[in-house]
Amino acid sequence: MNKDFNKGLVLAGFGSFWWGFFGVIYFKYIAYIGHLELVLHRCLWTAFTLILTTFFFLKWSVFFKIIENRSNLIYLSISGFLIFINWAVWIYAIATNRIIDASFGYFIMPILSVLLGYIFFKEILNKKRIFSIFLVALSILYLIVVSLKSLPWVGLIVAFSWSFYNLIRKKINVDTDIGLLIESLFILPFALIAFYLIVKEGYNDFQLSDPPMMLFIFLAGPMTVIPLFLYVKGVELAGLGPSGMIFYITPTLQFLLGYFYYNEPFSISKLVSFIFIWIAVIIYLKDLHETN
Repeated sequence: MNKDFNKGLVLAGFGSFWWGFFGVIYFKYIAYIGHLELVLHRCLWTAFTLILTTFFFLKWSVFFKIIENRSNLIYLSISGFLIFINWAVWIYAIATNRIIDASFGYFIMPILSVLLGYIFFKEILNKKRIFSIFLVALSILYLIVVSLKSLPWVGLIVAFSWSFYNLIRKKINVDTDIGLLIESLFILPFALIAFYLIVKEGYNDFQLSDPPMMLFIFLAGPMTVIPLFLYVKGVELAGLGPSGMIFYITPTLQFLLGYFYYNEPFSISKLVSFIFIWIAVIIYLKDLHETN
């Protein structure tokens, strides 16, 4: 049991590291093709990768069982829209030097999820979690009052889209990879139409005559799916609480890369706001540790 737990921590940790480091480096490097085309490629090749993994793991029976339920399809169409918003805004952040703002969203996302769990699932809130939620609200309010220009709207959209996405997925409780495949298939027709229009107008950078670039762009699918598999497997072996603590590797690495490697601006008002957030995170993680 302890061996499985440790293996789960390693897998969840590597998945979080992948999201926070490799994911940022890759999507930042490839962002020269434009964030719109890049998000379309992410949708296309994520769907393609998941179709391959579904064949490889022989999970088509699970796929058809899920789509037989009409309510599952309704919920997954909504969650598909939310994950598209999340991907689009995150890639926009990467392409426009707002990685720090995106990290803000991933720092507050688990705490927002606690609030949503209380509202929609009547999950119990203790004093520490209430105080963490209060600090998150205070951080956002502070930025609004001090300077509208410094409001990390990118981070807020990332946080709320991902929090509501997790809320819906928790409500229907389907396999993570198959659920993501169905969501991707809902997005796929719109992505194909948008990509066709981009190609028609000559705005695309993706060229069949450039195989190295093609292969590199194809990696947008595996770069999305691999850390997901690692993290979800880690959750299965180590549990949601410990994996939730390890997840903070992701926004921490994003913040460090944005500030130290990509030299993004970081104002005093944002620093004060992040201090509120970091205090909230410490309180939340301490509470997770005590309750798991």
